[in-house]
Amino acid sequence: MSFFNPNSPPTQAQEKTAQRVMESCATKTVMSGGAGFGIGALFGLFMAGLDFSGPEQHLNKPEPKLKEQVKDVFKDMGKRSYSSARNFAVVAAIYTGVECYIESYRATNDLYNSVSAGCITGGILAAKGGPKMVVSGCAGFAAFSAAIDWYMHKEH
Repeated sequence: MSFFNPNSPPTQAQEKTAQRVMESCATKTVMSGGAGFGIGALFGLFMAGLDFSGPEQHLNKPEPKLKEQVKDVFKDMGKRSYSSARNFAVVAAIYTGVECYIESYRATNDLYNSVSAGCITGGILAAKGGPKMVVSGCAGFAAFSAAIDWYMHKEH
């Protein structure tokens, strides 16, 4: 029986290995980053469609042809979509990875994990702005994480 034989049912050891891989923090982080990239791309595409103000008008230049305008619009939408996708992927991967490692360390799943992960993520994302921005990012992202966690776990 081969490990990669699609006709044979998976063994118990193979199932356990697959389960460990899927539950690992590294896998969760990569999958979350990928999902964030996809969602961010769609969000960026949507926002670019709403926000496009058209080509800038210059008094001395003739208006570009329709084909050039369409090309410029799609180029701008692609740039915005990619930028948003990249940003969502980074935030999702950092947050998920930090939360997973905190949960693994504490061996419990509760509100403190998401609040702590939110604080750390917010601090990391705001690090370039200096200490005040780190504290502000930590507080803001922790509050957002707490609100989302509370909403997701409340009785409906």
